Parts: sequence; structure tokens; C-alpha cells
Amino acid sequence: MWSRLSLALLWAVVTLPSFIHAAAVGSLQKITADFYNPTNVTFYLYVPPKLSASPPVLVSPHWCHGDALAVYKGSSFASLADKHGFLVIYPDSPNAEDKCWDVSSRGTLSHQSGPPGGDSLGIVNMVQWTIKQYGADAGRVFVTGVSSGAMMTNVLLGAYPDVFAAGTAFAGVPFGCFSSGENNTFDYWNAECATGQVRRSGAEWKAIVEAAYPGYEGWRPKVQVFHGTADDVLFYANFEQEILQWTSVFGLDGGKPVSTVANTPFANWTRYAFGRDESEIWFEAYSAANVTHNIGNHEEIALQWFDLACTADGGKGCFRWGRRGPLGHSLRNATTVVVS
Repeated sequence: MWSRLSLALLWAVVTLPSFIHAAAVGSLQKITADFYNPTNVTFYLYVPPKLSASPPVLVSPHWCHGDALAVYKGSSFASLADKHGFLVIYPDSPNAEDKCWDVSSRGTLSHQSGPPGGDSLGIVNMVQWTIKQYGADAGRVFVTGVSSGAMMTNVLLGAYPDVFAAGTAFAGVPFGCFSSGENNTFDYWNAECATGQVRRSGAEWKAIVEAAYPGYEGWRPKVQVFHGTADDVLFYANFEQEILQWTSVFGLDGGKPVSTVANTPFANWTRYAFGRDESEIWFEAYSAANVTHNIGNHEEIALQWFDLACTADGGKGCFRWGRRGPLGHSLRNATTVVVS
């Protein structure tokens, strides 16, 4: 385990120019705007040629050794935005050495509105700027990423449940698993977590999420996770721990899935769905047999999870923050699920 960046560099508060650079339509644009961005996360935005009224916002953080341009070119989110009229934020990590996201420091793992903050707060402030600038729908903000982007997805969902309506994480780890603890180190590679050696009870994982936003008792975003059984970068045991964490956060207590479907969405993949019933699924976990860490983006699956193709009642009739959910449902007698 090691620190990859100088603390002095990352703790510096970056002052951005006070003018606003709005994005040109139909291409990826770097945005310069005046908002608090403690670690200087770079802000790229894609605005489709035909933007829907009160458009949804999708955040797509990249993987380690990647960047915003790699996700923009390597995924179909921009073309899907062209079709459905939503905005796409492609944040770019400030961590020059490896381009991983900071998912380890106290600042990034906690709900913040000002200093010290972390990468997560910079991204959240990009969302808030985009909502104001484009009249976007604050109830339809979503996040998805692969690897380090998946870890940041879990961080944003855990630390900012008041901002995001749902998220999809491909090959990530539980919220807080990469924490550097008392060292409070930025961009810290937690080898114990990466190799699946961090094991906690559902109650312990839940407490870590709740500590990120003390006193918050509001609605929580729904979560979808994917993991390959042959992942040798972020080991498969992290998938099992994610299940414990999020089902506990949602009051499902690691409960029995309401359905288990083999060979979906692909051969040798299995979908485990958790919620009150099939009409109200709040957590999905996909196990991909013999798939490595290179699980890739599966944009159409995420699109469906986020209901981004929906236009009902100008978006008000679509899935959105605060709509439905398992909170308040009694599932505490459900049996523990074992995923193999």
C-alpha cells in the first residue's frame, strides 16, 4: 500500500477563472467555471445537438490510467445522449501519476459543502453547475463507471445520496473499502481491499456509509453492481462485500434476492435482484463467470437502470430521486444470500 501523490499538491485549493465557458453542442468540451473544486478535477461536458427539456445528467468517471477523453471515445454514452437528449459529464482525475480517483481520503469519503472536500465534491459541484446552467433535472442525476470509476460511483452514491438518483458500478469495491484510515492519504492504493481481504458484516458496512453523511435519514439512490469472477485486480470478494453493504444500507440486511436469473444479460452471467418485490428492485448484482477485470461498460443496461430513455410527462413521470424505494419495508427476516 502506498500514497501516489503529494499531500501538499492535493490539499491545495485551486482558484478557477471567474468566467463561464459553456459547452458547444455535439462535441466534448472542457468547461471552466467558478465553483469550489478542492483537488482541481477537470470538467468535461457533452451537450447533445438536441437537448431535452429539463434534461437528465449522467456522470461517467474514468478508470485508472484513463481520462475523460478515453471514456468519451470508448463508450456510447455520447451517442445515447444524442438519441435521448441527456447531458454527460466526463470528469478527469487530477492525480497525474496514475489517473486513479481519490477514494481513500476523509474529504472524498464524506458529504461536504466546502473545505477540505475531495475529488467527489469537485464532481458534485460540476453537477450543480450543470443543473443551473442548462436547467437540468436535479431529480434525474446518475453516475456510472468502470474500475476506479466504479469506486468513485460508490463513493458518490454513499457520500451524496441527496444528489444522485441511481448508480451503476462495473468492477468496483464497497464504499470506504479503500479508506486510508487515520493517515488520511489521497489516492491511496489499499492492497488489502483490492485483493478482497477486507471483510465486514453488513452492519459494519452500513455504518461506514452512514458516517459519510452524519444525521442523514433521507431517500437513498438505487444501486447496480457488476463483477467478474476472474477479476485479479479488484478481487471478486469485493462483489460479495458490496452486496452486504448496499442491502444493509437499504434495510435488506444482506437479504435473500427476490429473483436470481442465470445467463442474463449474457451467457454465464447471473443477475441477483433485491427489493420488496420484482416491481420495486433497489439493488442489482451481476456476477460474470470467468470474466476478468476488463468487464467493460454496458451502457444499454445502465441506461435502462436509470430510465434515461423515458420522456413521460417531461421527465416527471420517469424514475427520479425520491421515487419509491425499499426504505420502510420490513425485510429483516430474509435469509442471507450466498453468491458463488
